[in-house]
Amino acid sequence: MPYTAEISRANPSCFLFLIDQSRSMARPFGGQRGIVKAQGVADAVNRVMQNLVLKCTKSDGIRDYFYVGVIGYGAKVGPAFSGGLAGQGLVRISDVADKPLRLEERSKKIDHGAAEVVEQKVKFPIWFEATAEGKTPMCRALTLAREPISEFLNKFPDCYPPLVINVTDGMATDGSPEPCATALKKLASKDGNVLLFNAHLSSREALAIEFPESDNGLPDDYSRILFRMSSLLPVKIQSAARNEGLRATDATRGFVFNADLASVVHFLDIGTKAAQPVV
Repeated sequence: MPYTAEISRANPSCFLFLIDQSRSMARPFGGQRGIVKAQGVADAVNRVMQNLVLKCTKSDGIRDYFYVGVIGYGAKVGPAFSGGLAGQGLVRISDVADKPLRLEERSKKIDHGAAEVVEQKVKFPIWFEATAEGKTPMCRALTLAREPISEFLNKFPDCYPPLVINVTDGMATDGSPEPCATALKKLASKDGNVLLFNAHLSSREALAIEFPESDNGLPDDYSRILFRMSSLLPVKIQSAARNEGLRATDATRGFVFNADLASVVHFLDIGTKAAQPVV
């Protein structure tokens, strides 16, 4: 059965985020006044980075179970880390931990029980910043993603297959992304093909369609293309989805349509939570 390789320092896996940075990302999420899509997604990606760092933090330091990268596509297409990681593709999680652009002070609500919720100040590391400019050259981003993924697979041919997560709010403006997605998913380790998940962001107030089994109910050809582009969920990710209260079967794909901010966070959590390194 594929997608069963153990993740360790000698045999790491990787996550590559493809983030739409087109001008339409400056609009708010549907039904959430004041929450701009570009900023909400940037916060979600930074939170996932922080969670991955924590997952790899042991008594002897940061263990490099994962490599991580971000490609932005809008007015520019390319690596989208800021600060000391700027211009780099996939980097070790220890480098991510060591080189945030900055630490911001954020408020976090802490539930102390007995209906007592307290706001607490926390440090929030930033590696990836919000940008919203230009068109939506998704095909170029998917094609560019093949370079760092191919290099990673050449270096770690036995790895748990890389997961590429594409987050977008609109149609590709440089052609049909489906052939580019197919070429990316043909890349493989000995444990299985590269996984590609897609999240479509909403600008309207409507229910999200999360991890569907078919394209029934999707409203247009573009949403159906994104559905077809998305990989079937491996068994481990099916289990993670079910643990979060979602229905997941062998026919379920890594796709969310009309996602609000909560759905994006949920989507990223499920996608990355399934990769559990060995101690």
